[in-house]
Amino acid sequence: MKEILRRSITGVIYVVLLLGAVFLSSDAFDFLFMTFGLGCLYEFKKIVRLKGYFIFVAYLALWWVYIYLIQDQTAITILMLLTLAVDLALLMFLFSKKNKHFNDVQKFLIALFYIGGGCIFLTMIPYKQDDFAQFLIMGIFILIWVNDTFAYLVGRTLGRTKLFPSVSPKKTIEGSVGGLIFALIAAYFLSWYETKLTVMQWMAMATIIVVAGSLGDLLESKFKRMAGVKDSGAILPGHGGIWDRLDSLVFAAPFAYLILNLFSYVS
Repeated sequence: MKEILRRSITGVIYVVLLLGAVFLSSDAFDFLFMTFGLGCLYEFKKIVRLKGYFIFVAYLALWWVYIYLIQDQTAITILMLLTLAVDLALLMFLFSKKNKHFNDVQKFLIALFYIGGGCIFLTMIPYKQDDFAQFLIMGIFILIWVNDTFAYLVGRTLGRTKLFPSVSPKKTIEGSVGGLIFALIAAYFLSWYETKLTVMQWMAMATIIVVAGSLGDLLESKFKRMAGVKDSGAILPGHGGIWDRLDSLVFAAPFAYLILNLFSYVS
């Protein structure tokens, strides 16, 4: 009972902090996710045993340049391709049955583009021509939360078939399908309130976010399993670390940014 209460209190504080930042100002939102990115990097760095602190300097420099200085779409596309390339390479690592040991350069690049790039693109998503789309970014958070919640509830109630037992023994195929179905339902209702995207675009967005987010969750689980730890940290009572909370969002963000740009291009 105490554990449920702790999780609930932490969850409420997290949601209030997120909502407050989104609806207070774009600068508050930027600062919050810059800080979250530092927290994720710190936890990732400990888990993979990356030496030194230059990764923080590199992340802050990259974040500052791309959030405040660079407006050129070509430069942004290059960063997106690098981030997606690292993410796709990590998927090969996720599904590989061979033991993989990363050297320090590989750890640095993974941290910079998987964690840093993910946080940067998550911060970029609400912006279009100096407009800060508050309901669009909140919609993405809601899709992740709905998927996580109903994947857990459906998996706990109906789950029989293990999804990826060697990495995450508790996740089931039934739970994953249930999470996706409820996320699609949420996407339908979100299209009523955020009309920048059509119903079908919201549905496509939900599918991309749920699939990529689930892979991000599994990827973090594999890193933790290799390190022999249960949580990435202990800063959030009942939830573990910041990376534990943001693993889905960080991995899904560049894919969401890509599909949003495709929608814009198509329209």
